[in-house]
Amino acid sequence: MAGEGEEVENQPPDPLPDPRWKFLVFYLCFYGFMSQIRPGESFITPYLLGTEKNFTKEEVTNEITPVLSYSYMAVLVPIFLLTDYLRYKPVLVLQSLSHISIWLLLIFGTSILEMQFMEFFYGITMAARIAYSSYIFSLVTPSCYQRMASYSRSSVLMGVFTSSVLGQLCVTVGGTSFMTLNYLSLGFMCFGLVLTLFLERPKRSLFFNRNDPVCNGASPSELDKMNPGAPGKPAWHTASAWQDLFLVRMLKELAAIVQLPQLRLWSLWWIFNSAGYYLILYYVHILWNEIYSTSDNRKVYNGGVEAASTLLGAITSFAAGYVKIRWSRWSELLIATATAFQAGLLLLMSTTSNIWLCYTGYILFRGSYQFLVPIAIFQIAASLTKELCALVFGINTFLATVLKTIITLIVTDKRGLALSVHPQFYIYFGYFTLLTVAYLAASIYVAVRQQACRRPQEAEPAKELCSPLEEAAGTGRSPQLASSEA
Repeated sequence: MAGEGEEVENQPPDPLPDPRWKFLVFYLCFYGFMSQIRPGESFITPYLLGTEKNFTKEEVTNEITPVLSYSYMAVLVPIFLLTDYLRYKPVLVLQSLSHISIWLLLIFGTSILEMQFMEFFYGITMAARIAYSSYIFSLVTPSCYQRMASYSRSSVLMGVFTSSVLGQLCVTVGGTSFMTLNYLSLGFMCFGLVLTLFLERPKRSLFFNRNDPVCNGASPSELDKMNPGAPGKPAWHTASAWQDLFLVRMLKELAAIVQLPQLRLWSLWWIFNSAGYYLILYYVHILWNEIYSTSDNRKVYNGGVEAASTLLGAITSFAAGYVKIRWSRWSELLIATATAFQAGLLLLMSTTSNIWLCYTGYILFRGSYQFLVPIAIFQIAASLTKELCALVFGINTFLATVLKTIITLIVTDKRGLALSVHPQFYIYFGYFTLLTVAYLAASIYVAVRQQACRRPQEAEPAKELCSPLEEAAGTGRSPQLASSEA
């Protein structure tokens, strides 16, 4: 252990943050807020179905909207890699240009093909969100990561809330047409592009731009600190050796951490539940239009509902940070309860003819999902280095996107079943019901297993199952060592 400590000490220290880091963080958060000001976004579906574009529900449901899932899956991995390789800023510029393309196509496009291109660019903007969420970590030291991440996330949520409220006020109070909202959104996106151009390009990133301390002052990988190389020739001294060893160690670590029960459980939740969640978000506006179709734009309340659901999601996410339970025992039951609640809300939304009940179901659905997101992030990230954490979340998101695309291709696409929106929501209800049954079965299995393990040790004090990070705190080992020994 002493030898390992000496080797780690011989490696270059983490770089000091830029002296202007407070201003850079503020500017990035301001950009994150302004990039969400798209007051026309909540009204895209009624705009496409209305007299201004006059597309049919079948065209929007089965030909236009499915392209979003396909494009997101196609560009997710390349953008994930380019974000790190190009050091964030170019991808943020690409995102702003894609936003401008979306609104130009919405304003001037008239054909199904042009609307499909609009959805393609929308998929690019969704995939490029990783650039904004990870950019902030290049500006501050690791001790500030959690606080800075909360700032950047809060600025985005505030932007979405403000955008939804602004759009609803323009429509209901000001009597603004959907086309005018689109022009307004285009103006905000052009301003966002200008803000992007003044973002400073970081000198380092998580994977590709941190291996040569002589060139850019970047620190070695955290995995190098966990598994230092041979004395006298650290792996980070040469780029090729670092990349080879880094990839091998990443794959080995990934194979080991899959065995951690909590990480496996919450990763599966991330994959299966987020796939269903985003399918609901994609098609719920079409459902609202079918339940309550009106030619009076003042009575379309999509913006207000999105604002309320965003606010509830922020509140439930905040409240989740104060939940203290024995996660190794109750995680499955908590997930099963939340998923069953979501399934019930989907059944309500599928069967009701009252638009206000459908609105309420959607708001509660989003709030219940957002409640579990920070818990999942903590449970997955608790025992991982930030490189492994980024890799695990990237894989989980990609697998969720693949699953979402398969469901879209089978259920929604005109080359599949081409179902209308109401039958789709019945299928989504069945999907979440099946997930509920699986989580309940897992919770029963965990309870029976722990009861069986407790019987032979009734005379001994009960020991709670814990993650490697919690074990490390109790035994004095480092969390990194606990993770590598899992």
